Amino acid sequence: MNRLWSRVGVRVFSVALLVLGIVGGVYLGQGRAVQQQGAETRLVVQADADEMQLLKERQNQHAAARAWQREAQVSAAAKAAAEAKAAAARARKLEQKAIAKKAAEEKAKEEAEKKASDSGSSSGSGADVPFTGPIPSSCNEFSGNRKIGCALMLEAGFKIDQFPCLNKLWNRESNWRTKASNSSSGAYGIPQALPGRKMGSVADDWKTNPATQIKWGLGYIEGRYNSPCGAWEHSENNGWY
Repeated sequence: MNRLWSRVGVRVFSVALLVLGIVGGVYLGQGRAVQQQGAETRLVVQADADEMQLLKERQNQHAAARAWQREAQVSAAAKAAAEAKAAAARARKLEQKAIAKKAAEEKAKEEAEKKASDSGSSSGSGADVPFTGPIPSSCNEFSGNRKIGCALMLEAGFKIDQFPCLNKLWNRESNWRTKASNSSSGAYGIPQALPGRKMGSVADDWKTNPATQIKWGLGYIEGRYNSPCGAWEHSENNGWY
């Protein structure tokens, strides 16, 4: 009887050990599975974190590139504006230089003409030169701009014997045409004023009014040559008056 119970106890003990081994194995297997699952989860989380970090780095790089591009565009625009401003300043300087040069040339020409006129006056050509040809009895012998010129000459204080000289002078200069223009010198009008705008000292209609042009021309002649015949003599000797 004791032997039987002894054998039964051994078998029960063996079965218990077997059950414990199985249970332990199952537990260990589950633990390993949980550990493996946890490791995989950590790997996934780490991969996501790395991907997010890479994405942020790329975004930062793109933002830096855009900022650099904007800075480069602003710099290029500022440089272009500065170059345009400098070019405009150079153009203004050249224009002012050209204007000053033209004014100096006109002044030099006027001074040369005045000097030549003064030289002619000192030699006697500026004196009141009498006209030896036929003298008209009145201005009614003429018509158009010549008749106006004759009347204005008398009004200016010259005698009618001066009109033949004035007539020949302005026949040569413009043929008494109000809009006569010299394209090479810029002289204009009946008296060929140089430049034509000088006649604006008499009236604003100097481009089209023969009386305005004649009044200016008579004043110019009186100031430089004393009389129309003095201006005609200078024109004969020098080719201009």
